[in-house]
Amino acid sequence: MARRTEESAAGAQSNWLASRVLRLLLICCLLSGAAGGCLTPAVATSSATESSTESGRIIAVYPDPVQDGDTGEYVAVKLPTVGNWTLSDGETTVSLRNQTGRVVVGSEPGLLHEQFPNSSVVGAPLALSNAGETITLTRNGQRIDRVQYGEATEGSRYLPGTAEWRPRGYTPRSAVSMGPANATTFVLPDSPAVALETLRDAENRLFLAGYTFSAERVTTELLAAAERGVDVRVLVEASPVGGIISRQARLLDRLAAAGVVVRVVGGETGRYAFHHPKYAVVDDRAVVLTENWKPSGTGGRSNRGWGVRIEGGGTADELAAIFAHDAGGPDTRPWSTFRRGRTFERIPAASGSYPANHAPETVRARNVTVLTAPGNAGAAVVSYLEAADKRVDVIQPTLGRQENRLVAATLSAARRGVEVRILLSGAWYVAEENAALVSWLEGWADRNDAPLMVKLAEPGGRYETVHAKGLLVDDEVAVLGSLNWNRHSARENREVALALYGEEPVAYYRESFEADWSGGNRTVPWLYGAGAVAAVVVAGIVATRTLSFAEVAE
Repeated sequence: MARRTEESAAGAQSNWLASRVLRLLLICCLLSGAAGGCLTPAVATSSATESSTESGRIIAVYPDPVQDGDTGEYVAVKLPTVGNWTLSDGETTVSLRNQTGRVVVGSEPGLLHEQFPNSSVVGAPLALSNAGETITLTRNGQRIDRVQYGEATEGSRYLPGTAEWRPRGYTPRSAVSMGPANATTFVLPDSPAVALETLRDAENRLFLAGYTFSAERVTTELLAAAERGVDVRVLVEASPVGGIISRQARLLDRLAAAGVVVRVVGGETGRYAFHHPKYAVVDDRAVVLTENWKPSGTGGRSNRGWGVRIEGGGTADELAAIFAHDAGGPDTRPWSTFRRGRTFERIPAASGSYPANHAPETVRARNVTVLTAPGNAGAAVVSYLEAADKRVDVIQPTLGRQENRLVAATLSAARRGVEVRILLSGAWYVAEENAALVSWLEGWADRNDAPLMVKLAEPGGRYETVHAKGLLVDDEVAVLGSLNWNRHSARENREVALALYGEEPVAYYRESFEADWSGGNRTVPWLYGAGAVAAVVVAGIVATRTLSFAEVAE
């Protein structure tokens, strides 16, 4: 990734975190000294790039556009000075004499001028192979750069600098530290009013991003805001698992008819496997949730979820920028265009009623960091786990399969003596997966004698099922948002989470966690081996878009 990779430590915003990461790295260096120093993770690529100088380079290759006939394919290069430059795909050689800066080469110069108004465009009959190609940049007959890519991914650019295919329109973001802030912490289903009241107070802007949307009361607030002149916009996933239901279609129809800008994002060539965040920007406030905008989530009718409202414009502005980026991509469409000719399935809404055991609380966060995926959220969570000193609490619907670097970092923390508790959902749709996970953890813990406990949540009438996605590290940082700990969420989905630093936010969510933990119906304790400081190596699995409901976990 540009500027900050998925493997780099992102979001380490405090001296506490930095000191512990450095300590862990130093130990790793000492342990790996016999092998010649610290080890860095291997990166598998389908490309080889050779450069004899930094004087020019190939920066992007786009061989497989979505349009018929691959209309719009191109190669982009960066040339620092004018010279006798040429670009070749092995069949066609294009002269770039007298060109400098960013130069885009392709067979449709008119289209490329529209797409790259600030770049030089050279029309040339390149015919890039979707099965793989070698592109060579030369100057005065000397090879300066060569890029070899493998089978193309439709709608994606190949970026030699990061050796990855990246969908057009997607730009990774760094974790952004917003500094100290006042926050209203709350949990669901106990306090559904916090989100609704925040929407009700909108005066200038109200941007709502979600995976699914089917909440009548939220719709009412959005319509009221639009009627009083607020700029109201909604962005949802085009293809949620199970499809868009009829209630969502009806409510989005109402919003669009009232002038609300409603767009859907995604599709087979979308930038993300799923647009999965749950947040709202309301003037200078930001609401970030683990729950969907539906009766079971923000409606308070079913799920145990976590939420927070951040006061002050910094976090709201950063989320507004994320919203604008996602809503303006080439894979988004107006709802009115998307819904033509489609049918939608009827599914009953959740209708449970639960006590308000945990009231909202105003707390002071020492720092708030905005995390996003793809890009930085996965690496940030790993860095928090690596820095853990005493205890880690995790609440998730499921952890997916074991081949998962977030699971690996959690086990590594337990192995070095950090007390770890993991609370998982016992709901029917993850029952088989979570039972297998518990069995696997039992075997791991027996072999390592580690201080780790896991429970399948027993709601006890306080909620229906665990849907929260949260992490508590020592008394230092709380992480909450849409990030599932499954195989693909951090790498392929658009996710948004916040890291809240400080004792006060951690204490609030830990109180709820303790109550949910004490209601669990199965405990698998392993106490207490000191454990060696070592890495847990878990092989990654690349997920396809065909995913089970449990893997998405909404």
